[in-house]
Amino acid sequence: MKIEAEKNCLDVHKADLSGSRFEDVNLSGSRFENVNLSGCDYRNIDKSGCSFDDLNMSGWRVHDVNLAGLRIDKANLAGASISGGRVDGMTIDGISVAELLAYRREGHAANPEAGAP
Repeated sequence: MKIEAEKNCLDVHKADLSGSRFEDVNLSGSRFENVNLSGCDYRNIDKSGCSFDDLNMSGWRVHDVNLAGLRIDKANLAGASISGGRVDGMTIDGISVAELLAYRREGHAANPEAGAP
């Protein structure tokens, strides 16, 4: 099926649209519930103001993104890696990440026996 240059509201239930391609499409205000988006490729996407609840995002790779104002609650971040990012104003459990990194860069190695942060 091909839909081009149309304005429609689709109500899709129990459908297999795997392998579909969406290019230059406005899906603002859409609701996705119980949807399998595994293995999808997202490029040049505006997800500002979106809310994600009960997601499996294991194995995600995020590159060159604006996460300003992002709030993460009750997340499993085991094995997560953040590099080359801007962290001014970022906190973890209320602790400034910029200050933690500055402390670490000053030569204060993590030492659990000394109670270092």
